[in-house]
Amino acid sequence: MPIFDSRHIRRAFSRAAGTYDAAAALHHEVEKRLLESLDYLEARVPQVVLDVGSGPATAAASMRKRWPKAQVVALDVALPMLREAKKQAGWWKPFARVAADARALPLADDSVDVLFCNLCLPWVEDLPAAFAGFRRVLKPGGLLLCSTFGPQTLVELREAFAGDPAPHVSPFAQIAQFGDALMMSGFRDPVLDRDQFTLTYPDLPALMRELRQIGATNALANRRASLTGRSRFAAAAQAYEPMRTAEGRLPSTWEVMYAHAWAPEAGTPIREGGHDVASVPLARIPIRRRGS
Repeated sequence: MPIFDSRHIRRAFSRAAGTYDAAAALHHEVEKRLLESLDYLEARVPQVVLDVGSGPATAAASMRKRWPKAQVVALDVALPMLREAKKQAGWWKPFARVAADARALPLADDSVDVLFCNLCLPWVEDLPAAFAGFRRVLKPGGLLLCSTFGPQTLVELREAFAGDPAPHVSPFAQIAQFGDALMMSGFRDPVLDRDQFTLTYPDLPALMRELRQIGATNALANRRASLTGRSRFAAAAQAYEPMRTAEGRLPSTWEVMYAHAWAPEAGTPIREGGHDVASVPLARIPIRRRGS
């Protein structure tokens, strides 16, 4: 049974298209930090840049401005998000918009110089398969920049709903799984970063409202089919109360993991005889930790 309900994910982000840009302050901060990694390209000017899970395509617009001669493509599973993205494109800095799933990229092999993917991967259950697809479309030596959430994300919300047998918070990959998935897919010289952010809210309804506004609702395939009842929600709110900060607000932790890596040379297999071609211990992958 799949972990996520892909139709629910598409619907949730489609509904959030009009509110996402204003509510996604954390996502924009992560996007800004991920865009800083483009400096690794130094003087190289890419021909084709792909923004996977682009949302309203603020990153695609930034990369179009950075490389005015490049072909920039914003790709998202939610068509309403791409309609919002049109506002970013404008006639003076147009870029292509493609409605497609990050797990099945409709692009030719070896066609992309830079693949940018900001906080789309938390909704993908098979990271090695997703990275294999990313590698397929990247040219040899192409750059992958991506981010995802780590296991400490929404830990307070998870604890608050611990008394409810139905799951409310997605499982997020460990940094070891993230790094291993990159290596399994054949990427070279990966570097991982990790940040931890703490957002605060006046109450639980405010947090839940923001999650809906950015499309980050419960998309687990085994979630409760009906709405969370008033009594269950009240119990969760009561369980959250002891976690209030000294300022009297409810904290919400977001652990963010970043990676940049390079596509290997042409002809390098992803796997060989059922085993990984490259097996590198996580201890040998550089990890930079930054606090927020």
